[in-house]
Amino acid sequence: METVIKIFVVMVMRIEVVEIEKPAGVEAIIGQGNFSIFTVDDLAKALLTAVPGIKFGIAMNEAKPQLTRFTGNDRGLEELAAKNALKIGAGHVFVILMKNAFPINVLNTIKSHPAVVMVYGASENPLQLIVAETELGRAVLGIVDGKAATRIETEDQRKERRELVEKIGYTID
Repeated sequence: METVIKIFVVMVMRIEVVEIEKPAGVEAIIGQGNFSIFTVDDLAKALLTAVPGIKFGIAMNEAKPQLTRFTGNDRGLEELAAKNALKIGAGHVFVILMKNAFPINVLNTIKSHPAVVMVYGASENPLQLIVAETELGRAVLGIVDGKAATRIETEDQRKERRELVEKIGYTID
């Protein structure tokens, strides 16, 4: 007679919502790269050359030796970026907090860096990250960018939007 033994392996995963802490009016870009030992400084240099007068802090988690690296040209934004990156805890995730620039001004520069894998989100809105944790570590599953839409814009709202876009220097027509 043959005995059959079945073994089930249970993997545990915890999911957490991480609030990104930032003052009103500060833009945030959250992404993931690799080789953070130089990427954090490379991205800082790229930001400085992308927009004159930009103020920013950037932090990036390094999987080995398990620390958060940070730099920038605004001490308060540097410290807040580092605090947020550490709270996220996922390896190779970076947090950029900036003033005097919009994400549209720097996103192509950031995304074209050879060590950047992806950008999860970029916004001035309140942000939350959905983070999973396993035995190995943490990973960003996605990002919540502001509140959910509840209606379609009216013609008056469309006109206001286009006037604002022109006022800040972008034109549609």
